[in-house]
Amino acid sequence: MAQLTVVSRSPTLTLVVAFVVVFALQRVVALLQIPLTFALAPPVGARPWTLVTSVYAHLSVGHLLANVAVLLLVGLYLERQTSRLRFHAFFLLTGALSGLAEVWASGLLGPGVAVLGASGGIAGLVGYVLAGNRMSDTLLDRTPLSPRAQLGVFVVVAGAVTVVTAGPGVALIAHFAGLLIGLAAGRLHLLRPSR
Repeated sequence: MAQLTVVSRSPTLTLVVAFVVVFALQRVVALLQIPLTFALAPPVGARPWTLVTSVYAHLSVGHLLANVAVLLLVGLYLERQTSRLRFHAFFLLTGALSGLAEVWASGLLGPGVAVLGASGGIAGLVGYVLAGNRMSDTLLDRTPLSPRAQLGVFVVVAGAVTVVTAGPGVALIAHFAGLLIGLAAGRLHLLRPSR
C-alpha cells in the first residue's frame, strides 16, 4: 500500500506506470489484431485520440526503457518544484505539440510520418530543467540579451541537443520542438506553483 502512495504522489513514477500500462495494452491490441492505432499520423483529425496515446505509447522495450531512464533523471528533480497537475499537463501538452510539429514538418517534406513515444514531452522537461534553474536565471539575467536574442540562444541550444541525440528513426523535429518549448517555459518558470 505504501508503494502505491509513493507512485500516486510522484508524477514521474505515475508516468512510468502509465507508459508500462499503455505498452502492455499495445501488445494486447496487436496480439488480438484489434484495429486500434496509438501513433499520431496524418490526417490527425481522423484519429484525434492519438494526440494523447502517441505521447504514452512506445515502439519497443528499448524505446520504452530509454525514455524511462531520461524521465527518471529529470522528472524526479523537476517534480519537487511544481504540482502534480502542472507536471502532467506540461508533459502531455509538450508531447502532443512536439508530435504535431513532427507530423506537420514531415508532411511538408513528403508523405507524413507516424509519431510514437514520450520523447517530445521528456525533451520539454529537459529543456525546462536547463532554463528554469538558478544558474540559468543568473546567467540570462546578467547577460544583456533581449527576449528575442534569448529565444535565438534557445533555438541554437535546442538544435545542438537535437543533433547530439540524432539517430535512425528518431523524431528530430519532435525533440527540437519539445526542447524549445521546455527552454522557453523554464525561462518563464511556468511550472512554479502560484502563490
